[in-house]
Amino acid sequence: MPAYPHLKIDREQPVNEKRPVGRVITRPPENIPAHARRLHASLERARESATQSLGGFDDRLLFKLQIGSFAPDQLERINGVEVISQEDGGYALAFANIEALETFEARLATLERGRQITRKEIFFALQAFENWTEEDRKGWALQHEGLPARDNFMLDVELWPIRTNTSRREMINHFNFWLGQEGIENLDSINVDSLVLYRVRASQEQALRLLHHRDVRTVDLPPRFQLEIEALQFDIQQVGNIPAPPANAPFIAVLDSGVASGHPMIRMAMADAQGFLPPDRSADDDQGHGTHVAGIALYGDVEECFESRSFEPQLRLLSGRILDAQAEGNPRLIENLVEEAVRYFHEQYRCRIFNLSYGDVNKPYTGGRVKWLAYTLDRLSRELDVLFVIPTGNFNDVPSDWLRSEYPEYLLRDDASLIDPAPALNALTVGSIARWDQTANSSRWPHDPRERPIAQRDQPSPFTRCGASAKGAIKPDLVSYGGNWALHLVTGHRVTQRLGELSTSRAFLTDGRLLSDASGTSYAAPHVAHLAARTLGELPANSSINLVRAVLVANAKIPPASAVLFDKDEERLSRTVGYGMVNPSSLYRSTEEELILIAEEALADKRHHFYELPIPDGFLNGTPRSRRRQLTVALAYCPPVKTTRVDYKAVRMDFRVVKAESLAAVVKMFNRATSRDEYERMSEWGSNKWAYGASIRSKGTVQSATWTLRKRLSGQLFVVVTRNDYGWVGDNSIDERYALAIRMSDRENQEARLYTQINTMLQVRQRERVRVRTRT
Repeated sequence: MPAYPHLKIDREQPVNEKRPVGRVITRPPENIPAHARRLHASLERARESATQSLGGFDDRLLFKLQIGSFAPDQLERINGVEVISQEDGGYALAFANIEALETFEARLATLERGRQITRKEIFFALQAFENWTEEDRKGWALQHEGLPARDNFMLDVELWPIRTNTSRREMINHFNFWLGQEGIENLDSINVDSLVLYRVRASQEQALRLLHHRDVRTVDLPPRFQLEIEALQFDIQQVGNIPAPPANAPFIAVLDSGVASGHPMIRMAMADAQGFLPPDRSADDDQGHGTHVAGIALYGDVEECFESRSFEPQLRLLSGRILDAQAEGNPRLIENLVEEAVRYFHEQYRCRIFNLSYGDVNKPYTGGRVKWLAYTLDRLSRELDVLFVIPTGNFNDVPSDWLRSEYPEYLLRDDASLIDPAPALNALTVGSIARWDQTANSSRWPHDPRERPIAQRDQPSPFTRCGASAKGAIKPDLVSYGGNWALHLVTGHRVTQRLGELSTSRAFLTDGRLLSDASGTSYAAPHVAHLAARTLGELPANSSINLVRAVLVANAKIPPASAVLFDKDEERLSRTVGYGMVNPSSLYRSTEEELILIAEEALADKRHHFYELPIPDGFLNGTPRSRRRQLTVALAYCPPVKTTRVDYKAVRMDFRVVKAESLAAVVKMFNRATSRDEYERMSEWGSNKWAYGASIRSKGTVQSATWTLRKRLSGQLFVVVTRNDYGWVGDNSIDERYALAIRMSDRENQEARLYTQINTMLQVRQRERVRVRTRT
């Protein structure tokens, strides 16, 4: 079947006027004097408690202010107040000096007497003055596991990410000095935009003092890496001669436990292997996890390659060892190791696709603030225009009775939530679905019912963790094969043999076996990373990572077996399988039956971009009556992020597909009179779409929806991309870049000439635009 490059679609020129920004109006309390008295009393209590804090680089006091939905930055209109963080639950954390405290007290006293004050909206919004307590400072793992019983142990300590450089330097210098005074060993640290993080070694007593230090935001236990492998070895006597990848093949970097670079199926594609772990910085894989991940990243579907006995690498492999089997022995912060590795491979090889099959079970995402490694990936994604592909993480501690009777519902419990860095919004997070549903014993004795698979083929793996991410964003973004479990119905034991993903094995060094199988979300992620690197190599030069993400998601489909499992419930499907599994049939190139339209643009805040879809008559015609035609639209962008805001991402973009008689009619629909509420209620064309509705998908930074046509279509279809920043922003005068991928499919039409017809329509449009510009 002939294949062609994807087609570029240009936006229409109208960009309509800015819509008005909605304002939050603070209503006065019913009894203002009583409200002021309560506030005054809470201020006195909080002030007394705040003076008991340790350390602090200056003499200001730290307060936890209950403000609800009031914009925290408005608090800084009181002289001497510096807001340092917005926390979940309607709280803001702020430093206040003597001048600010005197202002609070004086104005509250005035309100108590029933008189008017300036900045009254602040005092009406305030509900209480509170403190950032020892319990507030404890991270999830520390809350659940407590401090280690031994004398000395490592802790991760986050400070307040103060905005001003001078104050931040002063805080860091003072904290370093304080650590020295206390005898707390400083092992590693990070100081970037909205993250100041230390790894320290401390005793029980020193840890308690850290939990009472004014400048400490969070104290938590170090990561607990997930590097378990349950592998059944395969013995392959002869692979044959495997060629080297093409000289211009794209790079893919595996950041993991290292790679056995001498493996006969890897060595011809290995471009560089570096170690970033102290003290020896060895690049060797002494654990096996990285080698297994690398095989899938390099070949994609290793099972398919094995069945066809055809191994032909299309990528060049880079390996960065940042993990080992003894995570607790590593004094370096994982955030620093990842950043060092990414910057090295990006600078040396211009590598833009990174697989990081890592999850920290000590940092489950329970809502609210995104944690440190996820933030690091989001920041690097935007700065370097690189793509991280990461797993949701493994939920290994599943009770047998849950496996027996509560699958798949237990996957939606808090116990199975995403773990850091899976909530990262600018990365692609991958969940696992099952490929196999027959164990070694059940294939040998097919009439023996004792070993029952938990998941059927194309259903969520029984160990995959589930979303959503920040503010309800869809996670995982995609799924791929990562393995399955079975349950022995007599013993209650978990069975894994012959249920995992086939890939390259480090065991070739000892017993000559080249392949093994293993189960875990770690092995679902590199399937997608492989597709991402191949896609980047096929797109036009200088394409953004936004476009790679959009094209991948536009080619994804929710597996029917998963849809049936969850009764097509959008909310449950969005948390378990996201946008589904990528179908590579038109991923790299378009065909006459299925093509991709691509666009990259930049959009100002409170504006719209309009795209008229080129739809030929052959696609509009619904004959034969049962013929299905599909339209998928995907949008991706990479916004700036901050850990100090509940609205973690600064920019909000989404899209609508609408039907209208003309471009002018569409522009009128999205005119400047459209309020925010009216816009969010604006319905899309067609009711037969899958999935998801605009209100669900718009929370993420990669979004997709599919429409299936069975009847004749009349009228014109438009894709409208909207930017509407509701939360905090950096500089909203800067246009934000985004990418669109629009997939059109007419696979049931044996005479389809979709690509040729649409290409002709786009050329006619382009000539018309040139004529219009020439006349004007």
